[in-house]
Amino acid sequence: MTPYWVPSSPCGDGCLPSDPARVSNITVGIRAVMVGCALLTAPILSAGWLLPRTWRVHLQRAYSRLLLRCLGMKLSVDDQRLGRPEPDGVMVVAGHVSWTDVLVASAVAPANFVARADLLEWAVLGSLARRMRVVPIDRARLRELPEVVAAVRERLERGVRIMVFPEGTTWCGRAYGGFRPAMFQAAVDSQCSVQPMAIRYANADGSLCTGPCFVGSETIGQSIVRILRQKSVEVEVRLAPLEEAGECRRELAERCERAVRGTTALVSDLEMRITAAPEDVRSAG
Repeated sequence: MTPYWVPSSPCGDGCLPSDPARVSNITVGIRAVMVGCALLTAPILSAGWLLPRTWRVHLQRAYSRLLLRCLGMKLSVDDQRLGRPEPDGVMVVAGHVSWTDVLVASAVAPANFVARADLLEWAVLGSLARRMRVVPIDRARLRELPEVVAAVRERLERGVRIMVFPEGTTWCGRAYGGFRPAMFQAAVDSQCSVQPMAIRYANADGSLCTGPCFVGSETIGQSIVRILRQKSVEVEVRLAPLEEAGECRRELAERCERAVRGTTALVSDLEMRITAAPEDVRSAG
């Protein structure tokens, strides 16, 4: 039985598109070969830690953009920071839709990630996660959370860029969860700025695409195959202005959530139902 404090999402198989636009089998085969070749070169990322920081960042960004292209995804970035230089030791926060969020964030600005501990054991992505210096977290073990927060704070104080998904689990993109404040304590303790990042997957016509979302009963292998078959997926990233840490992690989480959502509008009826009675919600798609 899953402990009550573990983040959960009502999103499931019903959130996935029933009849998505697909590419040909030949294109799928070509993409799969390109992904395989890219993963074979992943050890270069480990050697990259011996390079100067600027070179290392360019290498990781280029590698992540290459993988996105191999998956058939096109990336666009809307930088709203008004030219303000980003200081060292920044916590980046975003909503969580899929395992591809890690590639998207790395394609914009490489970072260390706070991610589910079992990710390190995944056959395809585990080795890549280790090379990205993931901070593992087991949300079923609440007693370990202070240690994870301390590890994040230590890296922030060393000037390391850290990526966190404060929802704690994946959602389909139509519905989303609230930002849990626990990890924001690391930013408050280190007094490091926070970079809100919005990630949106869209179809060619600009409508929301739930195809990349990693929810329901799918395995990681099934998710990869489905993404390889998808046609014309656009990844839209919006970098909101930096948020100062302040003194209260809850208030910081609320500010960053508003920045990521891009609005201060009232919560939708669906979200209110999720908040008030999550056990009654069977599908948020």
